[in-house]
Amino acid sequence: MERIDSASNKKLKLIGKLHNSKFRREEGLFVAEGVRLVEMAAASCWKKNIHFVIVTDDAYEEERVKKIVDSLQENECPVYLISRELYKKVSTTVSPQGVLAVIREKLLKSDQICRILDMENPLIAVLDGVQDPGNAGTVIRTADAAGFSAVVFLENTVDVLGDKVVRSSMGSLFNIPILTGINGEFFANKCKSAGVKLFVTALDERAVSHFEADYKEPVAMVFGNEGNGASKALLDLADKKIYIPMDGKAESCRFCERFPQIPRRCAGKEEGAFPAGKLLFST
Repeated sequence: MERIDSASNKKLKLIGKLHNSKFRREEGLFVAEGVRLVEMAAASCWKKNIHFVIVTDDAYEEERVKKIVDSLQENECPVYLISRELYKKVSTTVSPQGVLAVIREKLLKSDQICRILDMENPLIAVLDGVQDPGNAGTVIRTADAAGFSAVVFLENTVDVLGDKVVRSSMGSLFNIPILTGINGEFFANKCKSAGVKLFVTALDERAVSHFEADYKEPVAMVFGNEGNGASKALLDLADKKIYIPMDGKAESCRFCERFPQIPRRCAGKEEGAFPAGKLLFST
C-alpha cells in the first residue's frame, strides 16, 4: 500500500471538499466513514464504486480492518495508509475509527422511477421535505430491515449522501434502492399511472389509523417534514391519509420515533415477518 504523508495531498483535499453538499453533487462522490460503513459498502453492489480508501496505521492492525482492505485490494481498489494525526484533519466524527472510503454515488434519478414502480408489489418509503439527517438515516435503515422495496427522497429533502445521513443509515444505504431529487407531484402522478397507491401521513378528519389501511397492494408511503408535515400537493393527491396512533399521553413523537412503528404492518406481514432471532429496532 502507498502512504499519504502530507496534508496537502490531493486525495485528502478531495475528502475535505466532499463534506460540502454542492461539491458532492458536482463530483458525484461522497464519504463513508467508519469500519461498519466501509465493510458494508465493500460487501455490496456498491463495491465497484469505491474510488479509494484511507486507513490509519493503528486501524490496519485490527484483523477486521485487514480483511476489509484485502477484499478491496482484490477488486483493485486503491487503499492508502495514513497517520492518525492526518486522518483527524479530514474526519467529521467525534471518535474516528481510522477507516474512510470515497465512493461514487449510484442513486436512482427521476428518469429511472420505473425501476422501483415496476417492482413486484412495491412498498416504498417516501420522504417529503424531511430535514433532519438522523431521521432520514433512520428511515433508510428501518426500511431496509423491514423489507421495503425502495426509499424516495423528494425535492427539498435533506441530502441523502450527507455525512450524517450516511452514518445514521448504518450501511443500509448500500442495501436498498434510493431515488432522489424527484418532484413530489410528478412522483405522485407516476404512482397513479403505475397503480401504486399513495398513502400520506397526516393529522386531519379524513386520516385513518395505519392499522386500518390495506398494504397488500402496491403502496408509496409519504412522511412529511418534521414540523410542517407533508406538502399540500401530496395531501391533495393522496389515495389515503393515515396517522400513527399512540397509546400514551404524549401529544406527539419525533419523526424517527414514529417510523419504526410502521414496517411490520405495512409490509402486509403479521407475526413471523422477520427472520427468527432478529429484532427490528431503531435509536
